[in-house]
Order: sequence, then C-alpha cells, then structure tokens
Amino acid sequence: MTMPVPQTGPTPLCPNRMQVHSITQETPDVWTISLINHDFYPYQPGQYALVSIANSAETLRAYTLSSSPGLSRFITLTVRRLDDGIGSRWLTQTLKVGDHLWLSDAQGEFTCANAVSNRYLMAAAGCGVTPIMSMCRWLLANNAQNDIHVIFNVRNPQQVIFAGEWQELAQRYPQQLHLTFIAEFDATPAFFAGRISRDLLIERVPDIASRTVMTCGPAPYMNQIATLSQQLGVASDRIFKEQFRPMDDAPDEDVDQLTLTISRPLKNLRVPVGSSLLAALEANKVPVLAACRSGVCGSCKTRVLSGHYTTSSTMTLTPAEIEEGYVLACSCQLQGDTVLA
Repeated sequence: MTMPVPQTGPTPLCPNRMQVHSITQETPDVWTISLINHDFYPYQPGQYALVSIANSAETLRAYTLSSSPGLSRFITLTVRRLDDGIGSRWLTQTLKVGDHLWLSDAQGEFTCANAVSNRYLMAAAGCGVTPIMSMCRWLLANNAQNDIHVIFNVRNPQQVIFAGEWQELAQRYPQQLHLTFIAEFDATPAFFAGRISRDLLIERVPDIASRTVMTCGPAPYMNQIATLSQQLGVASDRIFKEQFRPMDDAPDEDVDQLTLTISRPLKNLRVPVGSSLLAALEANKVPVLAACRSGVCGSCKTRVLSGHYTTSSTMTLTPAEIEEGYVLACSCQLQGDTVLA
C-alpha cells in the first residue's frame, strides 16, 4: 500500500518547499534525491535537515544535505532504503519526479565551517559518507591549500556511495585529495580488506597528528576513529563526530526526541533533537515573539534553566544575560532534555 502525496502547506518545523527534479540510484539500496529550491536556502557543508515524510507534520526524518552550498545545482538528500524504514521507503519507492518535499531549516554542528583547517582526515562508514562528500567537494573547490585524506569503510565494493564522483574528484585534485577505500567483504585490488585499524591508519595517514579529524557513521565506528586518532597524537579538540545520525543498520525510526519542559505554566513537550527552540515552541502553539528569526533583533530572548543545547547567535545578549541562561530561541538548537524558566 503506497502513501499519497498531498500538496500541503508548510509546518512550523518544515517550512521550506522543494520540488523533486530527479532520483538517482547510487548503490543497490541507496538513492540521491535532487531537489529544486525556488527560494534561498542557506546551509553549511555537512549539515542536515528534517524532512516531512508524506508531507505529514507528525512524521519527520533527518537526512544529510549531501549537496554543497554554492557548488551543487540542486539541494540533494542521499537515502539508504531500509525494509522497515517508513521514511526511507517512502522517499525511495513512493516519491516521484515533480512531487514536493518540505524541509526544515538546515541543522547541525558537524560542518567544516566549525572545524576550520587546511589538513583533514575525513573518515566515513556506510551512509556516513554523505556529509563527508558535501564537505570535501566544498573544501576542494574553495581552497587550493586544503589537503584531505578520505577513509571510506563499506561492507563490499558495490556499496561505495558516489563512486564515480570520488574518482572524478581524485583526478581533478590529485595533490589535494587522497582516497582509501576499505571493504569488509569481497575486497577487490582497489580496496583494503577488513576494517579500520591502528596499523592501517599509520600506513595510510602517517601525518595524522597534524590533521583535523572528522568522522561520520555508526557510533562504534566513530568512537573507534576518535580513540585511534587520539592514540596517534590528534588533540581531542580537533576530533569531530556527527551526533545526529542513527547507525546504518538500525531501524529507520522517528527522529530522536527530547523533553522540553516549560516551568510556568508547567508543560512537558516532546520535540525532535536538533530543532530550534523557536520551532519547537511554535510547533506546540506556545506563544513566543519572533521578528527577524535570524539572531539579530533579540525579540525571542528566552531563559534556559538547564539542558543540552548549542547556540549560533548571541548578538543582542549581554554577558550578564548569557550568564543567567538567556538564549535567542531562533538561534538555539536543542540537543537534549531542556528546561525553560
């Protein structure tokens, strides 16, 4: 039974309408969806967006924007289809060219804009390569001094996402881009066999201690990369892990939820991890004044008593207000349970 595609309007969390231009198969179970965006959609390489599945405000999934800002012709999502995945099955089996998708604003801190360097090790496993490609494409095009080593772990050689583009980039930037492909099974001569290891890192990236490390994939893989990198001399503040994505072999569940507690009057709200405080409040019909919505005017100033969150702007807040826990709701990204005054 297929799900219909109603042409609905925007929702508080997903206000950006885009139209499907094409759907391209990357591997036996991965597709890239290219979207035409008729309005300005700002994002940083490596960020992700929430996607309204079947244009429903209640069913959201998080996917990396695998395109690169200023370079890619389209906004793209690269999705692995899972048999029991509501979101991935709808996007890869039901969605068709000409349909519309509704996306949230870009989210996430896993971006080279927050890890400025000119020497990187980018380590990915499975679909974790999507933000890595977004960043590599952007870094190579924008700075001739960048030196990037990519390590990409896959189950077998048929699972290399963006296989053709990786080879094109390596040919175009032979002095800047260095590729290492590792296949757990059925490795061909172009692949190292097995899994990532300390010895392999030393062999392929002997200067790892001088690099900034960015890794994305299943949590155990990212943790192993981080541990090995530290053992080989990389400072912990130069190791960055993507935090939002589920493991590649995990069910395609609803976006992780957190509890947002409002003290007066007491309310406990369930909202998606990664959403802005402003979007979370508006989605639950909590009154909040917001004018510019870009961290400039200060009208959405809100006090946070406790919680796990990041902020992208404190432009109008005084040091005393920041010390007291005030944030700009439009520029506050919720990462864990949070309590408001």
